[in-house]
Amino acid sequence: MSLLECRDISRSFFGVKALDGVSLSVAEGETLGIIGPNGSGKTTLFNIISGLDRSHEGRVTLGGRDITTARPHRIVGHGLVRTFQNLRLFKGMTALENVVSGGHSRSYKGLAGQVLGLPAMRRSEDELEMRARACLAEVGLAGYEEASPAEMSYGQTKRLELARALNAEPKILLLDEPTAGMNDVQAAEILGLVARVRDRHGLTLIVIEHNVPVLSRFAGRIVVLDAGRKLVEGRPEEVTRDARVIEAYLGAGAE
Repeated sequence: MSLLECRDISRSFFGVKALDGVSLSVAEGETLGIIGPNGSGKTTLFNIISGLDRSHEGRVTLGGRDITTARPHRIVGHGLVRTFQNLRLFKGMTALENVVSGGHSRSYKGLAGQVLGLPAMRRSEDELEMRARACLAEVGLAGYEEASPAEMSYGQTKRLELARALNAEPKILLLDEPTAGMNDVQAAEILGLVARVRDRHGLTLIVIEHNVPVLSRFAGRIVVLDAGRKLVEGRPEEVTRDARVIEAYLGAGAE
Protein backbone atom coordinates (compact mmCIF):
# COMPACT_ATOMS: atom_id res chain seq x y z
CA MET A 1 0.00 0.00 0.00
CA SER A 2 1.26 3.48 -0.86
CA LEU A 3 2.07 5.86 1.97
CA LEU A 4 1.90 8.93 -0.28
CA GLU A 5 -0.02 9.28 -3.54
CA CYS A 6 -0.25 12.14 -6.01
CA ARG A 7 -2.93 11.80 -8.65
CA ASP A 8 -3.09 13.96 -11.80
CA ILE A 9 -1.45 17.01 -10.20
CA SER A 10 -1.54 20.12 -12.39
CA ARG A 11 -0.39 23.66 -11.59
CA SER A 12 -0.07 26.69 -13.85
CA PHE A 13 1.69 30.02 -13.40
CA PHE A 14 0.59 32.88 -15.67
CA GLY A 15 -0.87 30.42 -18.15
CA VAL A 16 2.21 28.20 -18.27
CA LYS A 17 1.83 24.68 -16.88
CA ALA A 18 4.49 23.92 -14.28
CA LEU A 19 2.90 20.52 -13.69
CA ASP A 20 0.66 18.74 -16.15
CA GLY A 21 -1.18 15.69 -14.81
CA VAL A 22 1.67 14.26 -12.72
CA SER A 23 0.94 11.08 -10.77
CA LEU A 24 3.28 9.17 -8.48
CA SER A 25 3.21 7.05 -5.37
CA VAL A 26 5.73 5.98 -2.75
CA ALA A 27 5.44 2.95 -0.48
CA GLU A 28 6.30 2.98 3.21
CA GLY A 29 10.05 2.56 3.68
CA GLU A 30 10.84 3.30 0.03
CA THR A 31 13.33 5.85 -1.28
CA LEU A 32 12.06 7.56 -4.43
CA GLY A 33 14.32 9.84 -6.44
CA ILE A 34 13.01 12.67 -8.63
CA ILE A 35 15.19 14.14 -11.36
CA GLY A 36 14.69 16.49 -14.28
CA PRO A 37 16.09 19.62 -15.91
CA ASN A 38 15.62 23.03 -14.34
CA GLY A 39 12.03 24.16 -14.71
CA SER A 40 10.66 20.63 -14.98
CA GLY A 41 8.35 21.09 -11.96
CA LYS A 42 10.24 19.22 -9.24
CA THR A 43 10.13 21.87 -6.52
CA THR A 44 6.59 22.88 -7.50
CA LEU A 45 5.55 19.28 -6.84
CA PHE A 46 7.24 19.36 -3.43
CA ASN A 47 5.52 22.66 -2.63
CA ILE A 48 2.13 21.15 -3.43
CA ILE A 49 2.77 17.96 -1.45
CA SER A 50 3.93 19.93 1.60
CA GLY A 51 1.07 22.44 1.48
CA LEU A 52 3.09 25.50 0.49
CA ASP A 53 1.23 25.74 -2.81
CA ARG A 54 -2.10 24.52 -4.16
CA SER A 55 -2.66 22.38 -7.23
CA HIS A 56 -5.25 23.51 -9.76
CA GLU A 57 -6.17 19.90 -10.42
CA GLY A 58 -5.49 16.57 -8.77
CA ARG A 59 -5.30 15.06 -5.32
CA VAL A 60 -2.63 14.26 -2.71
CA THR A 61 -3.16 11.61 -0.04
CA LEU A 62 -0.94 10.66 2.89
CA GLY A 63 -1.67 7.36 4.58
CA GLY A 64 -5.08 7.39 2.92
CA ARG A 65 -5.87 10.89 4.26
CA ASP A 66 -6.59 13.65 1.73
CA ILE A 67 -4.07 16.46 2.35
CA THR A 68 -4.62 18.31 -0.94
CA THR A 69 -5.80 21.50 0.78
CA ALA A 70 -4.24 20.98 4.21
CA ARG A 71 -2.08 23.72 5.71
CA PRO A 72 1.66 23.03 6.06
CA HIS A 73 1.65 22.67 9.86
CA ARG A 74 -1.18 20.14 9.63
CA ILE A 75 0.78 18.13 7.07
CA VAL A 76 3.83 18.17 9.36
CA GLY A 77 1.53 17.00 12.14
CA HIS A 78 0.59 14.02 9.98
CA GLY A 79 4.27 13.09 9.66
CA LEU A 80 5.42 14.66 6.38
CA VAL A 81 8.44 16.98 6.67
CA ARG A 82 10.55 18.62 3.97
CA THR A 83 13.83 20.44 3.51
CA PHE A 84 14.59 23.17 0.96
CA GLN A 85 17.10 23.62 -1.83
CA ASN A 86 17.87 27.07 -0.44
CA LEU A 87 18.56 26.66 3.26
CA ARG A 88 15.91 28.20 5.51
CA LEU A 89 17.72 28.19 8.81
CA PHE A 90 17.19 30.89 11.44
CA LYS A 91 20.50 32.75 11.34
CA GLY A 92 19.80 34.64 14.56
CA MET A 93 19.40 31.40 16.51
CA THR A 94 21.92 28.79 17.63
CA ALA A 95 22.14 25.39 16.01
CA LEU A 96 20.35 23.87 19.00
CA GLU A 97 17.56 26.45 18.84
CA ASN A 98 17.13 25.77 15.12
CA VAL A 99 16.68 22.06 15.78
CA VAL A 100 14.33 22.69 18.71
CA SER A 101 12.14 24.70 16.30
CA GLY A 102 11.64 21.53 14.28
CA GLY A 103 10.08 19.92 17.34
CA HIS A 104 7.73 22.86 17.79
CA SER A 105 6.55 22.48 14.19
CA ARG A 106 5.43 18.92 14.95
CA SER A 107 2.79 20.12 17.44
CA TYR A 108 -0.47 21.35 15.97
CA LYS A 109 -0.24 24.84 17.44
CA GLY A 110 3.53 25.04 17.58
CA LEU A 111 4.86 27.95 19.59
CA ALA A 112 1.37 29.32 20.27
CA GLY A 113 0.55 26.21 22.28
CA GLN A 114 3.72 26.67 24.28
CA VAL A 115 3.02 30.33 25.05
CA LEU A 116 -0.60 29.71 26.00
CA GLY A 117 0.34 26.70 28.07
CA LEU A 118 -2.39 24.48 26.62
CA PRO A 119 -1.81 21.02 28.15
CA ALA A 120 -3.02 19.06 25.14
CA MET A 121 -0.64 20.95 22.82
CA ARG A 122 2.33 21.75 25.06
CA ARG A 123 5.49 19.69 24.70
CA SER A 124 8.10 19.72 27.43
CA GLU A 125 10.88 22.17 26.57
CA ASP A 126 13.33 19.85 28.32
CA GLU A 127 12.17 16.95 26.15
CA LEU A 128 12.44 19.04 22.98
CA GLU A 129 15.95 20.16 23.86
CA MET A 130 17.07 16.64 24.76
CA ARG A 131 15.77 15.30 21.48
CA ALA A 132 17.33 18.21 19.57
CA ARG A 133 20.73 17.41 21.09
CA ALA A 134 20.32 13.77 20.05
CA CYS A 135 19.42 14.83 16.49
CA LEU A 136 22.52 17.03 16.28
CA ALA A 137 24.69 14.15 17.45
CA GLU A 138 23.08 11.80 14.96
CA VAL A 139 24.09 13.99 12.00
CA GLY A 140 27.63 14.52 13.32
CA LEU A 141 27.13 17.96 14.91
CA ALA A 142 27.64 17.16 18.59
CA GLY A 143 29.53 20.09 20.10
CA TYR A 144 27.95 22.64 17.73
CA GLU A 145 24.88 23.28 19.89
CA GLU A 146 25.74 26.93 20.57
CA ALA A 147 27.15 27.68 17.12
CA SER A 148 25.37 30.05 14.77
CA PRO A 149 24.57 28.76 11.26
CA ALA A 150 26.70 31.65 9.99
CA GLU A 151 29.73 30.12 11.74
CA MET A 152 29.23 26.70 10.16
CA SER A 153 30.42 25.37 6.82
CA TYR A 154 27.96 24.78 4.00
CA GLY A 155 28.08 21.03 4.54
CA GLN A 156 27.43 21.48 8.26
CA THR A 157 24.39 23.67 7.60
CA LYS A 158 23.01 20.93 5.35
CA ARG A 159 23.41 18.53 8.26
CA LEU A 160 21.79 21.05 10.56
CA GLU A 161 18.73 21.28 8.33
CA LEU A 162 18.50 17.48 8.35
CA ALA A 163 18.70 17.45 12.16
CA ARG A 164 15.88 20.01 12.38
CA ALA A 165 13.74 17.89 10.06
CA LEU A 166 14.42 14.80 12.18
CA ASN A 167 13.31 16.59 15.33
CA ALA A 168 9.86 16.96 13.74
CA GLU A 169 9.61 13.13 13.96
CA PRO A 170 8.77 12.51 10.30
CA LYS A 171 7.32 9.37 8.81
CA ILE A 172 8.10 10.63 5.33
CA LEU A 173 10.86 13.10 4.52
CA LEU A 174 11.10 15.18 1.34
CA LEU A 175 14.64 16.33 0.57
CA ASP A 176 15.03 19.08 -2.02
CA GLU A 177 18.54 19.01 -3.52
CA PRO A 178 20.36 17.79 -0.36
CA THR A 179 23.71 17.72 -2.23
CA ALA A 180 23.40 21.03 -4.13
CA GLY A 181 26.77 22.75 -4.35
CA MET A 182 28.73 19.63 -3.35
CA ASN A 183 31.27 17.57 -5.27
CA ASP A 184 30.75 13.84 -5.81
CA VAL A 185 32.62 12.85 -2.64
CA GLN A 186 30.67 15.29 -0.47
CA ALA A 187 27.40 14.28 -2.14
CA ALA A 188 28.04 10.58 -1.49
CA GLU A 189 28.87 11.39 2.14
CA ILE A 190 25.68 13.38 2.83
CA LEU A 191 23.46 10.83 1.06
CA GLY A 192 25.21 8.07 2.99
CA LEU A 193 24.25 9.90 6.18
CA VAL A 194 20.67 10.25 4.96
CA ALA A 195 20.57 6.51 4.20
CA ARG A 196 21.76 5.66 7.71
CA VAL A 197 19.17 7.98 9.22
CA ARG A 198 16.49 6.46 6.98
CA ASP A 199 17.35 2.93 8.06
CA ARG A 200 17.63 3.81 11.74
CA HIS A 201 14.24 5.54 11.88
CA GLY A 202 12.39 3.54 9.22
CA LEU A 203 11.76 6.65 7.14
CA THR A 204 10.19 6.94 3.71
CA LEU A 205 12.15 9.34 1.49
CA ILE A 206 11.47 11.36 -1.64
CA VAL A 207 14.64 13.05 -2.90
CA ILE A 208 15.01 15.70 -5.61
CA GLU A 209 18.56 15.47 -6.86
CA HIS A 210 20.72 16.54 -9.79
CA ASN A 211 23.61 14.21 -9.01
CA VAL A 212 22.19 11.22 -10.87
CA PRO A 213 25.10 8.77 -10.37
CA VAL A 214 25.02 9.28 -6.59
CA LEU A 215 21.22 9.16 -6.46
CA SER A 216 21.22 5.93 -8.48
CA ARG A 217 23.17 4.21 -5.68
CA PHE A 218 20.72 5.52 -3.10
CA ALA A 219 17.17 5.36 -4.50
CA GLY A 220 15.26 2.21 -5.35
CA ARG A 221 13.17 3.94 -7.99
CA ILE A 222 13.47 7.18 -9.96
CA VAL A 223 10.83 9.43 -11.53
CA VAL A 224 11.96 11.79 -14.31
CA LEU A 225 10.04 15.02 -14.90
CA ASP A 226 10.35 17.09 -18.04
CA ALA A 227 8.37 20.25 -18.85
CA GLY A 228 5.93 19.49 -16.03
CA ARG A 229 5.15 15.95 -17.12
CA LYS A 230 6.32 12.56 -15.91
CA LEU A 231 8.65 11.35 -18.63
CA VAL A 232 9.94 8.04 -17.24
CA GLU A 233 9.64 5.99 -14.05
CA GLY A 234 11.62 2.91 -13.07
CA ARG A 235 14.70 1.43 -11.44
CA PRO A 236 17.83 3.60 -11.62
CA GLU A 237 19.60 1.35 -14.14
CA GLU A 238 16.56 1.43 -16.41
CA VAL A 239 16.04 5.18 -16.15
CA THR A 240 19.64 6.15 -16.80
CA ARG A 241 19.71 4.05 -19.99
CA ASP A 242 16.46 5.45 -21.37
CA ALA A 243 17.03 7.48 -24.54
CA ARG A 244 14.36 10.01 -23.56
CA VAL A 245 16.11 10.70 -20.27
CA ILE A 246 19.50 11.03 -21.93
CA GLU A 247 18.03 13.56 -24.36
CA ALA A 248 15.95 15.53 -21.85
CA TYR A 249 18.25 15.50 -18.83
CA LEU A 250 21.46 13.54 -18.83
CA GLY A 251 22.42 14.64 -22.33
CA ALA A 252 21.59 18.28 -21.56
CA GLY A 253 23.74 18.11 -18.44
CA ALA A 254 26.66 16.73 -20.41
CA GLU A 255 26.70 19.55 -22.95
